[in-house]
Amino acid sequence: MAFSESQIPPDAQHYLVCGTEDCEKNCQFYCNDCHQPMCEQCRDEHQKNKKTKNHEVVHYKQRKRPLPVEKCKIHPTRNIELLCEECQIPICSKCTATREHRGHAFTDLEFVFDEKVSLKCHEEIAKIRNYSDPISQDLKKEIAGDVTEIKKIMEDLRASMKAEAESVKKTVDTITSEKIEQVDKIEQSLLETLINQNQQIDDYINYLNDLIKTYYGYLSPSNIEQLTFALKSENLMIRPIPETSKPVPPVFTAGQYSKEDVAKLLGRITVPNAIPENRKIKPMETASTQLKPTEKQRKQDREKSDVKQTLSRFPSVTKVREYTVPGVDGVNHISLGKSGRLWVSDNIGNLVQTDLQGNQLQKIQTSGELEGYHTVTQDGDLIYTDQDNKVINKITPDNTITEFIKTGDWEPHSIYSSHINGDILVGMYRKVTRYNKTGTEIQNIQRDNKGQLLYNLPHYITENINGDVCVSDYKIAVVVVNKSGQHRFSYTGQGFGFDPYGICTDIYGHILVCETNNNTVHLLDRDGQLLSLLLTSLQLGLQCPRSVCVDDENHLWMGQCNTNANRVSTLIFTYQ
Repeated sequence: MAFSESQIPPDAQHYLVCGTEDCEKNCQFYCNDCHQPMCEQCRDEHQKNKKTKNHEVVHYKQRKRPLPVEKCKIHPTRNIELLCEECQIPICSKCTATREHRGHAFTDLEFVFDEKVSLKCHEEIAKIRNYSDPISQDLKKEIAGDVTEIKKIMEDLRASMKAEAESVKKTVDTITSEKIEQVDKIEQSLLETLINQNQQIDDYINYLNDLIKTYYGYLSPSNIEQLTFALKSENLMIRPIPETSKPVPPVFTAGQYSKEDVAKLLGRITVPNAIPENRKIKPMETASTQLKPTEKQRKQDREKSDVKQTLSRFPSVTKVREYTVPGVDGVNHISLGKSGRLWVSDNIGNLVQTDLQGNQLQKIQTSGELEGYHTVTQDGDLIYTDQDNKVINKITPDNTITEFIKTGDWEPHSIYSSHINGDILVGMYRKVTRYNKTGTEIQNIQRDNKGQLLYNLPHYITENINGDVCVSDYKIAVVVVNKSGQHRFSYTGQGFGFDPYGICTDIYGHILVCETNNNTVHLLDRDGQLLSLLLTSLQLGLQCPRSVCVDDENHLWMGQCNTNANRVSTLIFTYQ
């Protein structure tokens, strides 16, 4: 399926066909003179043709974008195609002979657009992606950490007050309640401030996304006036990042108590008279220099990464709940839904919906087997693959089953609904296809930059917090590509016979993958380094772990394929 450039998101990797008539091969090249995309074979024929052998043919990414066709107002039969360097206005070729432009220098308007406007827009987009947006995302994380810290501080304050109140007569209960209410009001005020700051950052991020669309608009202008405005405009400045401040929590001061002066002896709540410290925003110059780090900086980054990995190498895992799922012959895949419900499947096509007590709510028969063939979307719908009919079906909350996506000649095996943008990732034989939330194909991931196949059979698939696509390739490896489809790394275990199954990621960007041969779950960082084998040293009693997923509260759900114990276990793990 082919799309025009205006239909495809800026970051999407898509299948573009050759522009030669009756040729539907993959486009790799572009003729800047004809403004035509072409495949390798058509390029060779184009360069052999006497009429076109001197044309400039380049790789598609190096193409010059064509100008919009617009007639000259002075000479209506001619197209505007030049820029008068002295007058700085677009003109046609006939205008060059007029008295107004006699003796002036002229530049190909197409060259100006490609060399100046395109460069300017890409520079501004790079600033947003490499500076403004990452720092805004970091500020959101910092604000979220402050929310957690404020809540913890407030809980500590309440605990301190209650500890003192326990040793005092019942007459102090009223005073204690008043002071707790005071803490609640202070907490509410501080959290409201943080929520407002968070909203400011959200609004700014939306502004950045809109600005990116504006710059992309200048890459494909609809008229000359818009192009001229882009050329002349020097005040397309990115609005500065909103300033936010760290909250100043109150401090509880404990006191001595007596019957005579209970109110004074229970201590008091005070808010320090301090000016909130503004969060630090790295200057643009500093951020720019870090786009090309020095060897020393790269070494420091590796050292920091090593420290971070050491801190998180041995997570603490505690089993919370374990129950048997009725109606399945082993738990091969789990999809967490809303309202405390989950979908569980086995290797003979049974797909069961259950609550957290193990009660069966719904059961359907599918063609699924040993793969992660179902997922829950952002809207709460369940979508699952049908290999026999080569389609993807959808079950809405009212239990209506509809045919959602047809996959043509490809059998869909694994599927995952993105928590970032709602895109749908589908693992097929030797490739991964991305669809948007409406079911339109927008990306195919199949080979690395050397032309080698990335996958054999992606039978489990997920997405990391940074947009990486993580695939459990049947009996081979964990294969990870970035959101553009470029290969990042492959993880093949720690010895002979690596057999990966269920895969997921957590809120820290770690990758967890079940490995059934050794009854373990491998915990990797986002760059593919092994942090720990979760179940080897913890003897949690699981046999043949097949499925794994993590919810929004970092609760780890695991399923077994052992037919004598079709259990789903819920575990909570924390990083210390």
